[in-house]
Amino acid sequence: MKKNIIISLALGAILSTLTLYLAFRNVPFVDLVSYLTSINYLWIIPAILFSLFTFVLRVIRWQIILASVRKIDFWRAFHPLMIGFMINCILPGRVGEVARPLILKKNDDVPFSTGLATVAAERVFDVGFIVMAFAAVLAYVRIDPGFDMTFGGYHLNRETLEAISGGMLTLCLGMIFGIVVISIETSRRVIINSILGIPSLFFFISPSSKQKIGEKVLAPLVKVVENFAAGFSLVKYPKKILGCFGLSFMIWSLQAFSYYIMSFGCPGIGLSYLELFTVMIIICFFIALPSVPGFWGLWEAGGVFALTLFGVSSKDAAGFTLANHAVQMFPVIIVGLISAVITGVNIWQVSYGKKLVFDS
Repeated sequence: MKKNIIISLALGAILSTLTLYLAFRNVPFVDLVSYLTSINYLWIIPAILFSLFTFVLRVIRWQIILASVRKIDFWRAFHPLMIGFMINCILPGRVGEVARPLILKKNDDVPFSTGLATVAAERVFDVGFIVMAFAAVLAYVRIDPGFDMTFGGYHLNRETLEAISGGMLTLCLGMIFGIVVISIETSRRVIINSILGIPSLFFFISPSSKQKIGEKVLAPLVKVVENFAAGFSLVKYPKKILGCFGLSFMIWSLQAFSYYIMSFGCPGIGLSYLELFTVMIIICFFIALPSVPGFWGLWEAGGVFALTLFGVSSKDAAGFTLANHAVQMFPVIIVGLISAVITGVNIWQVSYGKKLVFDS
């Protein structure tokens, strides 16, 4: 194992421990252990099944997005997706988003930039749904402007949620604008011509040097732009876009249902499905902040904050959030590791490989 991988894992473990301490410093350890031992863990089984089924739907959605470029069968899409999510759970920097198109390039010869564009398109659907759901959440639940929960250097309150919401909305709109610009042939041709015209700005260098810049730098860059456009070709098919929105709704609705099922076995969590859907959305907003691998700490802080809004005690909120986080996270890690073994993927290489060839 490379030295930088060991350092990353060590730092991740230290940061996770620190953030978990910050999340639970006001909850006595004895009380937390007592709560965890009081959970009826039989409810974990259906909760895990519903959670994992959302990844089946994610695979189908990704297949629809990829179909505009190349048809990939279910399992050849399933394994890269699970490996990517697993890497995000165990390594910093969300490098799983990059690992997935690298695996797709290796196994199915899909250009890296095209695969990366399809992953970005997925994120647009996810972020878009979460932002819209948050607007509904604010109408459904009243968050006291004076309610404030300190976590490390963050103040978790309504203002923080609204700031994150604004940032995610801006990101989503920016990504949509970029996708539209690069997908329209006229605007894409303007971008490509601008790239190819760069050598003319260097009037002080020789023609041979300009030619080398064009061949070694600009031609590959143009190819990347064209491959990105191929990855975003979904915009040409309104029915597929509607299908992806429908799948996004199902994905997040079933994810919330997994929370709801888990709550049946957890004392003190007598919340409705809609209330736990709200809890999930608030957690999603908090884990959008910079965090350690697996979102440990911020997930717990967001869960405690959200559950407290519905009158759940700090002890019960902390115990449920920690247990549910594990239920949502560890099965993904296990399935992702199994996928890596089946496909023979070296997760260290696809995560931190020094040689990254975009398109060859």
